[in-house]
Amino acid sequence: MATYLGFDFGTKSIGIAVGQTVTGTASPLAAVKANDGIPNWDVIGKAIKEWQPESLIIGLPLNMDGTEQELTKRAKKFANRLHGRFGVPIIMQDERLTTTDAKARLFELGGFKKLQKDQIDSVSAVLIIESYFETLWGE
Repeated sequence: MATYLGFDFGTKSIGIAVGQTVTGTASPLAAVKANDGIPNWDVIGKAIKEWQPESLIIGLPLNMDGTEQELTKRAKKFANRLHGRFGVPIIMQDERLTTTDAKARLFELGGFKKLQKDQIDSVSAVLIIESYFETLWGE
């Protein structure tokens, strides 16, 4: 069994989720506020210490045609900083459509009242981990 932490990078909020290969699923954790993409590193450090992940999976925001955008570079920079600070291996995972899927999943669970930004970001992080698991198992 391996544990992973997933991150949905944003300039104002960074969604976080934890996933385990034994179940192939992930659960949202509290999103971390960010100031122009810079999070409170202590909060992220506590999550890493608590969950002891094998790797950190960072969502890679790409355009629908697969090309990079400005946020792609910032997400890669965030991934490099995570690795530099905590020494945990990094996996970049294509995150196209995860925010849309996260909104749909939250809406199914409770309508518009569930569509809060921090919840969307953390559910997006769940979907990033689960899509990584799908690539592992070829689904």
